[in-house]
Amino acid sequence: MTRHVAVIGAGVEGAASAIELLRAGHRVTILEPGTPGGEQAASFGNAGWLSSHSVLPPSAPGLWRKVPGFLSDPLGPLAVRWGYLPRALPWLLRYLAAGSTEEKLLRIARALRPLLKDSAVLHTHLAGEAGVPELIEHRGLMNAWHSRAGFEAEAMGWRIRRQVGIAWREIEGEALREIEPDLDPAYTFAVLVEEAGRCLSPGRYVAALVAHAQAQGAALRKVAATGLRLEGRVLRGVALSDGTVLECDAAVIACGIRSAPLAAQAGDRVPLQTERGYHVMLRGANAGPRHSISLGAAKMVVNPMADGLRAAGQVEIAALDAPPNWKRAEILRDHLLRSFPGLPDPFPADRVSMWLGNRPSTPDGMPVLAPSSRCADVIHAFGHGHVGLVAGPRTGRIVSQLLSGQAPEIDIAPFSPTRFR
Repeated sequence: MTRHVAVIGAGVEGAASAIELLRAGHRVTILEPGTPGGEQAASFGNAGWLSSHSVLPPSAPGLWRKVPGFLSDPLGPLAVRWGYLPRALPWLLRYLAAGSTEEKLLRIARALRPLLKDSAVLHTHLAGEAGVPELIEHRGLMNAWHSRAGFEAEAMGWRIRRQVGIAWREIEGEALREIEPDLDPAYTFAVLVEEAGRCLSPGRYVAALVAHAQAQGAALRKVAATGLRLEGRVLRGVALSDGTVLECDAAVIACGIRSAPLAAQAGDRVPLQTERGYHVMLRGANAGPRHSISLGAAKMVVNPMADGLRAAGQVEIAALDAPPNWKRAEILRDHLLRSFPGLPDPFPADRVSMWLGNRPSTPDGMPVLAPSSRCADVIHAFGHGHVGLVAGPRTGRIVSQLLSGQAPEIDIAPFSPTRFR
């Protein structure tokens, strides 16, 4: 059955959904007020990790003990702005509870693993179809620490990863120096997850996916969705910011942090919070990693990209429209320069750029990926938090399967919006 599907949002989830819906024979209209792949989108500025081993939520047992530090240190790797605390507190309590035991973490890992598995392979296929195969690389991702003790301090997380089928190779001492000669010698131990991959320009990649969807027949309208037109449990259309209504018989809510109001109209109140993240880019860097590396001591990811060397990280809980605290990006820059001593310090300011984006995050670190409670023809595909890019291809496949009357290829019960009731 051919349907007219409104895909609300042109980030990686929306773009992948549009491509898969077209592949299944549906008519697609993408609704996106901004430029696909533009700097306004969370898809633009992430670390570029296709980390199929990112199966754990940010929360962990005992994290509640660090809450006073989050409040007192505005420049820490996870910070909460005081003025926003009353509004964020209900979400934060759920966030702390979600990762409060190893059993809960294992349950989340078992749910996320099928969604993220084979991500680098799926992205490779999508990039090839979109004519940008050079933007996806499948050579593994590295986590590095100053010593094996740093790895062992995270033993629970790696034990859970092994339990859900993730393997890695340990590298230390001179072997690490040979693989990563520019890395600060203080880093002496690393693991390489060879199944994972990376994206060399997330913004350009998402833009190429949307352009590919258009070439396959999708329409792109530069408007925002402001509401759903529902008659009982039947979708009749989507109200648009230009005052018109797009008539359609199915819709995909994939507009990131702005998804919650639309989801509520479809019968599901989702606790969605922005985890603001920063990155810094150094253009023309003459030193850096050969692999994309997560540096445990600095709590950041370093990825050599097509347009420069990117360091990304930080979690800041603050209002969506709160002004940036660029000191947080400067911390990333300073960690980057210390971690790769071959980089000039100070780095020329005219070759440094900084960015702030809004991760759409649920308390348990898992997306909302399911038909809405009120209307089975409205599909939720948002709230991916830290795994938006890596989960994109399979999210798109599942969206298409749901709207084509097929069984999803993985169990999506853990991603139901009803888990928050």
